[in-house]
Amino acid sequence: MFDMSPVVVVLMVLVGVLTACVLLLASRRPGAAPSRGEAGAARADARADGGGSDVVEAGAPDEVPFGSQEGGEPDYRRLAETRRRQLVEAELRTLRAQISPHFIYNSLNAIAAFIPTEPVRARELVIDFADFTRYSLRAEGDFSTLAEELDAVERYVVLEKARFGERVQVDLQIAPEVLGVRIPFLAVQPLVENAVRHGLEAESGQVRVLLRAVDEATHAAISVEDDGVGAEPEHMAEVLAGEAGGSHIGLRNVDLRLRQAYGGGQGLVIDTAVGAGMMVSMRIPKFQPEAHVDTEVAAR
Repeated sequence: MFDMSPVVVVLMVLVGVLTACVLLLASRRPGAAPSRGEAGAARADARADGGGSDVVEAGAPDEVPFGSQEGGEPDYRRLAETRRRQLVEAELRTLRAQISPHFIYNSLNAIAAFIPTEPVRARELVIDFADFTRYSLRAEGDFSTLAEELDAVERYVVLEKARFGERVQVDLQIAPEVLGVRIPFLAVQPLVENAVRHGLEAESGQVRVLLRAVDEATHAAISVEDDGVGAEPEHMAEVLAGEAGGSHIGLRNVDLRLRQAYGGGQGLVIDTAVGAGMMVSMRIPKFQPEAHVDTEVAAR
């Protein structure tokens, strides 16, 4: 019988514990009950949409309309801001819930494969996996720095390379001046994941991804480019418009949150063609955005 060393046993236990914890977190977040603030915002939205303050939730105590001004009229500007904030939070919860169970399963399988032969590397991968999931499932903050997002990207790439080896190549060209720029949380990693996933569909079974971030005066220009199969430009327009079902859902999510944060004209730009790869880019203002209300985006 094969005699496993203590290190191997400990690593196998860690992998099992991590699997249970991550699956528990992923399963609980999508169905979490709305907070009191979310419930109140939903009732406020119903009043705003109905044009008055007569809508009252069944079984709830009478409430003064949120943000009411003198005379009993609701403050629609505050209502719109509350709606925007709740939409952003809902999109973030959705994105966290979309951490693929297949990615989790495959990553843990890859780690387990290294345990008998390369326990040191397996231990390092366990740490990368734990750090990546902790960042992706964190509960606080709508924004992070580009440096923090790049750290999550690098850990994601390490886990994918553990599975695919040299079939996945990701290069980073990052200007140091933009590392401290604040960006919407999980705005870059989903773009890299999209490039890797769809890039591997090429006949060669390989993909090369270039992540670039450059300083452009008042903005940071960030792009993710791959040499994969590409797509029809019309189809990608449908993706961003929310008319393509579950295809490239991560891109749609990021695009919507960018528009909510910076305005309707500040979403993703996609340059692609069938057989010609894909480049997804964004421009991020180099300042902390104040509360921005874009009613057209919020209504989408």
